[in-house]
Amino acid sequence: MIEVIGVRFKKAGKIYYFDPGDNDIEVDKYVVVETVRGVEFGKVVIRNKQVDEEDVVLPLKKVLRIADEKDKLTVTENQQHAERAFATCANKIADHQLDMNLVEVEYTFDRNKLIFYFTADGRVDFRNLVKDLASQFKTRIELRQIGVRDEAKMLGGIGPCGRMLCCSTFLGDFEPVSIKMAKDQNLSLNPAKISGLCGRLMCCLKYENDDYETAKRELPDMGEKITTPYGDGKVVGLNMLERIIHIEIPEKERVIEYTLDELIDEGIITAQATE
Repeated sequence: MIEVIGVRFKKAGKIYYFDPGDNDIEVDKYVVVETVRGVEFGKVVIRNKQVDEEDVVLPLKKVLRIADEKDKLTVTENQQHAERAFATCANKIADHQLDMNLVEVEYTFDRNKLIFYFTADGRVDFRNLVKDLASQFKTRIELRQIGVRDEAKMLGGIGPCGRMLCCSTFLGDFEPVSIKMAKDQNLSLNPAKISGLCGRLMCCLKYENDDYETAKRELPDMGEKITTPYGDGKVVGLNMLERIIHIEIPEKERVIEYTLDELIDEGIITAQATE
């Protein structure tokens, strides 16, 4: 076992493990740590805990210090410089007539690097742009192309549900989402109705997907023939989340509603079908 703390560098960003050393650091405290990008400023979201060595990438970087007011002031100044760098870069993109959309600009904590995030439909030759930016800011320049989901995460916004985007508020990682999830949940396959602001399938399709997959294994299929105490019928409707089955009995000219437990208790289907 090894002792770690979890640190985030951006809201709803990934959580990275660091060695706290002799420090017992509470959640919501800020720390200065060394990363592959250089010295960075982050927020503690997981306090000291023991984890298996297999769950971390060794060797762990150590916490350099608990952040003080001077460090917080440095972060604020960096953000102000980054805003000015954004305006400068946007003008230079226009001057070079590059087909790219600048999304965000970020200084590393030690101002050793200035990172420009952008979206583009294809590859962009930005070598001359990098030379101009390096000459202007006298520091290392990195231009990083991101996808439309990352763009939505950075910019934020309000989704079709009326709430702030999941990716910009609490989702640390993007999980794969497929059209099959929408089909399993009996949702409209109209792209306009199942796509988020980024134009990709909504992340929330993943939230209930496991429960729908379990329900599909437990419940009979649509159109399946079933013998009930009222006569032979077939399944004409399913409420997957509440495990309710609608069975049409042609002889009675009626539709009977059963719960999954009732079908099992009455011996209409066997419990083995739920495994």
